[in-house]
Amino acid sequence: MGEPVVVGRVGRPHGIRGDVTVDVRTDLPERRFAPGARLVRQVADGPASRPAAGAAGPADAAGTADAASAAGAADAAGAADAVGTAAGPGSAGDSGAARAAGPPGATVLSVVASRWHSGRLLVRFDGVTDRDAAEALRGSFLTIDSDECGPAVDPDDEDDDGELWWDRDLVGLHARTPAGDVLGEVVDVIHSPGGEILAIGRPEGGEYLVPFVREIVPTVDPAAGHIVVDPPPGLLDLD
Repeated sequence: MGEPVVVGRVGRPHGIRGDVTVDVRTDLPERRFAPGARLVRQVADGPASRPAAGAAGPADAAGTADAASAAGAADAAGAADAVGTAAGPGSAGDSGAARAAGPPGATVLSVVASRWHSGRLLVRFDGVTDRDAAEALRGSFLTIDSDECGPAVDPDDEDDDGELWWDRDLVGLHARTPAGDVLGEVVDVIHSPGGEILAIGRPEGGEYLVPFVREIVPTVDPAAGHIVVDPPPGLLDLD
């Protein structure tokens, strides 16, 4: 069993029939909160979860990664499962229909229905039938198991160019220039409002921050263990 990844946080109740608002921490809510999806509930002061297993790629496939750990999710912005770069490689999210596993004693919630209302996601869980039961869930984090994220690319998406990767698939890849010069190793994928950024740790210390866009990162080859960075003038200047 993997580690929990936050996909949402329960907000206030909506109506009197048990619906709750959800602060979405994934860019694939249609999967995470599909009818039948099973999510593990963790209270705010419960066990910490791992950082989001987000997806990243070129800006054409832009998205956001799953939110940060349960311990720090209260301060995290709503990130999505899949992140992308403008016109470049990307990473994708998990399947909402996947079984959610949790530590012994964890509460597993099964999604009955979900819908958008005035820009907010409303979710109804099995067994939550009134406002009091919905209020009892308020503030809880909703997680999935990192081992059940599923493929980064949606096989049913005809418009998907296949250039989406999970953050964990990118971290650890060696970065080099088209001429073969070694830049370092990808140590993080930063999901910023302006797009995804690869943090590349330099062998001699420090980091390069490289926008994850196709024009700058033309090659991503997890099987070979490397990416190619074709930097514009000045991008790699640290001074």
